[in-house]
Amino acid sequence: MASNQENQNKQKWHTMSAEEVLESLSSDIEKGLSDNEVQKRTEKYGPNEIPKGKKRSWLSRLLMQFHNVLIYVLMGAAVITALMEHWIDTWVIVAVVIINALIGFIQEGKAEKALESIRKMLSLETVVIRGGEKQTIDADKLVPGDIVFLKSGDKVPADVRLVKSKDFRVEESALTGESTAVEKNTDPADESAVLGDQLSMAFSGTVVVYGKSTAVVVRTGAETEIGRINQMISSVEDKTTPLLRQIEKFGKKLSVAIMLLAGAFFAFGYFVRDYALSELFLAAIGIIVASIPEGLPAIMTITLAIGVQRMAQRNAIIRRLPSVETLGAVNVICSDKTGTLSRNEMTAKTIITADKTYKISGTGYNPEGKFTQDDSDVKPEEDKVLLQLLRAARVCNNSEIGKDENGNWKLTGAPTEGALLTMSYKAGLKDFKPERMDTIPFESEHKYMASLNRVDDETTVFLSGAPEKILELCDKQYTEAGDEPLDEGYWEEKMQEAAADGQRMLALAFNITDKNRSEIEKEDLKKKKTFLGLVGIIDPPREEAIRAIEECQSAGVQVKMITGDHAATARAIGKQIGIGDGEKSLVGKDLEQMSDEELRRQVQEYDIYARTSPEHKLRLVKALQDNGSLCAMTGDGVNDAPALKKADIGIAMGIKGTEVSKDASEMVLADDNFATIVKAIEEGRTVYDNIRKALFFIIPTNGAEALVLMSAILLGIVMPITPAQILWINMVTAVTLALALSFEPMESNVMDRPPRDAGESILGRLFVWRITFVSFIIGGLTLGVFSMLRSNGLADEAARTVAVNTLVAGQLFYLFNCRKIKHPAIGKGFFNNPYAFIAVGALIVLQMGFVYLPFMNTFFDTQAMAVEYWLYPLAAGAIVFLLVELEKFILRKIKSGS
Repeated sequence: MASNQENQNKQKWHTMSAEEVLESLSSDIEKGLSDNEVQKRTEKYGPNEIPKGKKRSWLSRLLMQFHNVLIYVLMGAAVITALMEHWIDTWVIVAVVIINALIGFIQEGKAEKALESIRKMLSLETVVIRGGEKQTIDADKLVPGDIVFLKSGDKVPADVRLVKSKDFRVEESALTGESTAVEKNTDPADESAVLGDQLSMAFSGTVVVYGKSTAVVVRTGAETEIGRINQMISSVEDKTTPLLRQIEKFGKKLSVAIMLLAGAFFAFGYFVRDYALSELFLAAIGIIVASIPEGLPAIMTITLAIGVQRMAQRNAIIRRLPSVETLGAVNVICSDKTGTLSRNEMTAKTIITADKTYKISGTGYNPEGKFTQDDSDVKPEEDKVLLQLLRAARVCNNSEIGKDENGNWKLTGAPTEGALLTMSYKAGLKDFKPERMDTIPFESEHKYMASLNRVDDETTVFLSGAPEKILELCDKQYTEAGDEPLDEGYWEEKMQEAAADGQRMLALAFNITDKNRSEIEKEDLKKKKTFLGLVGIIDPPREEAIRAIEECQSAGVQVKMITGDHAATARAIGKQIGIGDGEKSLVGKDLEQMSDEELRRQVQEYDIYARTSPEHKLRLVKALQDNGSLCAMTGDGVNDAPALKKADIGIAMGIKGTEVSKDASEMVLADDNFATIVKAIEEGRTVYDNIRKALFFIIPTNGAEALVLMSAILLGIVMPITPAQILWINMVTAVTLALALSFEPMESNVMDRPPRDAGESILGRLFVWRITFVSFIIGGLTLGVFSMLRSNGLADEAARTVAVNTLVAGQLFYLFNCRKIKHPAIGKGFFNNPYAFIAVGALIVLQMGFVYLPFMNTFFDTQAMAVEYWLYPLAAGAIVFLLVELEKFILRKIKSGS
């Protein structure tokens, strides 16, 4: 089957004439295929549907959530506690593992919908001719060679070569990124034409917005353009996030270190000290339990979940939990233009007459805006040339604008006509509806529209259309002084200036004709009209995107535009919003001629990429990643899906985005606002900061516990704390103190620093130093308090109780050090995280229960403490806090060189 389907793509159908295509496919435009031939081709090519890949079962996806080295370590801790018959701790750890897995399972469960969404884009039914008779069939029954009939509103059911067409326009933005409907024809295209320039083709999944056509099916199923995108999505490997890669490396190193330490101290205690084997075995298990950060996966999950919630409040919906922090490391954003950086709403921005140039404010189809000339407001009703041009724009129009159920202005009709209509509404011409007696509709053959209307007791012909065609029909131009001979050189110059700004030009003209005239013919229009002027139309950039790009650049994040639109338009929009210099760009043809190595070099130099195909977008993302960039990709179309999936984080548009693009992405912008990405980057950096703060907190406290036990073995003294007590400490500090760090708000300088290096170790020199420094302080103070009290005659159980509280107090005070990794703990913003103080209160209550509740004394082998013994933990905690703040101060001085 596959080899037969490959035959569909051997021909470059867009380069062949309609007759050659029909002959090559042995098809007849009048009769179509016979039933017998259809059957043969169905057997050869298969059904017209996207192949369904092998789908992972829910059980497989659930089990994969446990495939993480930290989870293995955590499950090992559960086994150890079970062997020690500390069942409460066992079930707590098991619960943490299960909750962590379920959250990941639920967050990632929708990821496999992308291929299903693409399949749904195929049309359900289509009209064909078979055996000389028209019939409606299911689209999946189509075969190459079928003759199909397409009209406005139809979804194209397969890749087809147009044989006949009449004013045929297709909306292809979801596939090509083209911002306006594409006018198709039957003429062969160049062999090197990119998808958006193959005007003789219509592609599966796109929508006919105007006209009708007869076409022959040339590619079906997996061989269509949309099928090839599906294959690209399938071939893109699943990725992991920088944080997960770092945590995995950290977990492996930590696991090896824990086992080596435990083994070494077991051997030391056995061969050098005279511990009983059972006691030594318990001590070694205690070292393992003390060193394992049981709460880390849960704290990470909770911190990420809080980040997800915060982002959702700012219109950024995260689909994969670990992707939250990826945004903090992103250093390149590849953005689609249409609908992402631009509004995807054609807007008239400039009017050029023989005398003046006017600017029009406002964007989209909201009819609010002003007309200005040399920065001075203009009233259209007081400017006869401008008014007549606006009247022509209002009359030569078959579109409508109005508010939808949400109060947003929407267009019904052609986007260019919508731009002209909105412009006329801004001039107060909404109710200007003169009697229309006849019309010549816009068609690709003549590229203009003409309308015969009764205006002010005069019969007037108005025209709008392509400037070159309207100029051919005019011999005069309208000025404030009256009619003048047409100055074609002047208009050519103005068109070039407007084109350089990325504006698409439309021309308008009129002629007052015989009052008794009631119809118009094409022959009547030649060289009799008066040229009114030009209207420059653009798909305007989002104003908020301009500010967002500035913020990205100040935060060290590059923004690159990758679009299917024309190079001049892309450069002009890019210059307006701050991407590129308005001169440099690469187009799809350039990319196709480059090797991967050459593209890796060029991608650093260029910020604008135009007339791109899905393959080009995918190659660009790969090239950036090969250069070491952490790449985000935004998009809303089917054509963006492979690159969205390949990017380190794919960002889809929530309002105008296709389901395919959403399902292939990690994040969806609920408001389709590029500026939301900046907010998401802020949150991503904050999430990473908070995870690092949690690591700064959890690992040294684990280190202190392990250090106490190792020191005891080295000194040959009784264990200052038991494994059960260690688990208690880890559990209560994780669910209170460590959790509070997840709620730390954004630091003021979060967007003033460059993105972190995604490849750097999460440990780092400061991290290793801080772990060692704090571990020795808290561990040393705990060991010192235990030894001193025991030497003063206090029972082992009572001394252990004070030692546990010393450890906990050290962690409690150290929490406030961790809220600012490098800066002073006490200062501006000290009270801006109320959860920190709630956590401290909760921990104090839990520790009171640990010390004074009889059943807790029995369970953990502790004793109730006299009030004076609380001075030791409080003093130890204060010493920890002051020493860490002093260490921060010294490091800041060293860094500043003073």
